Amino acid sequence: MTRRVRRKVAKKGKDDAVSLSYLEIEVEDLGLERNGDVDWTSLPDDTVIQLFSCLNYRDRASLSSTCKAWRVLGASQCLWSSLDLRAHKFDTATATSLASRCVYLQKLRFRGAESADAIIHLQAKNLREISGDYCRKITDATLSVIVARHEALESLQLGPDFCERITGDAIKAIALCCPKLKKLRLSGVKDVYADAINALAKHCPTLVDIGFLDCLNVDEAALENVSSVRFLSVAGTSNMKWDVVSHLWHKLPKLIGLDVSRTDIGAAAISRLLSSSLSLKVLCALNCPVLEEETSISTTKTNGKLLLALFSDIFRELSSLFAETSNKGRNVFLDWRCSKNKDKNLNEIMTWLEWILSHTLLRTAESNPQGLDNFWLKQGAALLLSLMQSSQEDVQERAATGLATFVVIDDENASIDRGRAEAVMRDGGIRLLLNLAKSWHEGLQSEAAKALANLSVNANVAKAVAEEGGINILAALARSMNRLVAEEAAGGLWNLSVGEEHKAAIAEAGGVKALVDLIFKWSSGGDGVLERAAGALANLAADDKCSMEVAIVGGVHALVMLARNCKFEGVQEQAARALANLASHGDSNSNNAAVGQEAGALEALVQLTRSPHEGVR
Repeated sequence: MTRRVRRKVAKKGKDDAVSLSYLEIEVEDLGLERNGDVDWTSLPDDTVIQLFSCLNYRDRASLSSTCKAWRVLGASQCLWSSLDLRAHKFDTATATSLASRCVYLQKLRFRGAESADAIIHLQAKNLREISGDYCRKITDATLSVIVARHEALESLQLGPDFCERITGDAIKAIALCCPKLKKLRLSGVKDVYADAINALAKHCPTLVDIGFLDCLNVDEAALENVSSVRFLSVAGTSNMKWDVVSHLWHKLPKLIGLDVSRTDIGAAAISRLLSSSLSLKVLCALNCPVLEEETSISTTKTNGKLLLALFSDIFRELSSLFAETSNKGRNVFLDWRCSKNKDKNLNEIMTWLEWILSHTLLRTAESNPQGLDNFWLKQGAALLLSLMQSSQEDVQERAATGLATFVVIDDENASIDRGRAEAVMRDGGIRLLLNLAKSWHEGLQSEAAKALANLSVNANVAKAVAEEGGINILAALARSMNRLVAEEAAGGLWNLSVGEEHKAAIAEAGGVKALVDLIFKWSSGGDGVLERAAGALANLAADDKCSMEVAIVGGVHALVMLARNCKFEGVQEQAARALANLASHGDSNSNNAAVGQEAGALEALVQLTRSPHEGVR
């Protein structure tokens, strides 16, 4: 009997709207023979392209090299409109090899100064969006060359780490080279002086979204000249003259969203901006120490204006933006995304709010100021979970990173706040994180795995992760070719393996072999992933059955290799602990003999007893 499969097809429904249906087709049409073998070359072109779309750029390029037909399909314009370079080494040679595929590239994400230097070799003159992080070493010269080669640029974002070597000179170059610029967000620029801002006002008439975040100095008076701006954020920026701001910025004719979070603005300036500006709709002032002390300011929505502050009910305030709904719950962002009556202004406001809230919550979690426990428990955790459901990938990533960060109260000793961790669990955060971890976007995989790892330090959360199928998901991610994803997944298995009840499940999911394979795969240049993998194996080796699995899949050789060759103390400590646990089962299995018989094992252990690091000894 021929098996049948179902695939989605588009068909016309009511009012000629295109809807999704399912068409049954015989599997033989897809090249599946009766013996179960697949003839991949006979797959429909659209199926192959869909397969390509689920791969990172390196795997996509490799698969394209398998045959002439797939080489053509692999170069399809729709596959190369967006490129995320953050997960892999990206240098001039790699850029040159990808250049022929990037003629129609429109959106680019990169990481680090070396990647920034290589961008121009992609020859992607049609780029519309560039987003970069780890930008501390990027210079004015590099940024100026990038924007000079991409005159069609509409969006440029660098952060959230500080752009310490970028100055107002680079901002002037951006203004001169990119007249179509609509969005500019830069973090940690030391001095955004008046000439740079005036250049933006003169040469970028469509600039509607400006973010000068965590900057040391921004000329607030010059910002009045950017009359096109609709959304403005100066979150975390110091040395602002708020008396000047409150008298000037209310004159901006199109300003509807203003973010002054994490600044020293006071209630007087806030009140003046809210009362004087004719266009302003939303003012975000989260974690402003001076403002938090002056809570006499009204947070009630009046005259169509909304103030978001830590002392307000943020969900209720956000819900008030929806004139057609009385919902006051915690799914306000989800309600907006599902709303059938979204207007353009509300869509712009909510999209901007998602971005600036995710940024501010992450920054607040990183600094971990005192006195915010109540906020995190009642609103902060729920806000991060709501933002994890955003349609903006960078918002989802920051929200997941925020969850991973705000639960940690002592990074050195891996201590987490029990109340915060369980608040995430109560609000359905484990399922949301696991869904993100199953995404094919590697950035989401990495950040979700990091959050799951940190939360799993709490025994109750670890139990919930296991019950929701998290062990299988993390074991699968540990096999990733992306080191960052594999490292965070190994960290999750390390924390889960502390619980005796999870050890067998990790072994059954193939986690032991995945961890051992990580050691061989990243034996050099991956101290973080090696420490996590060795730490997880050390915990697993304490269990009799798991210790035998470790030995069977080559774990003894892998751990001895680390003990002999790795110079990183954290890796040495975990490798020694793992070998000790393996050797402790002398009365029940032969792993103690296996350790002793491994070439160089005893010599390596004796050498480690002389380490200056107490944990290693």
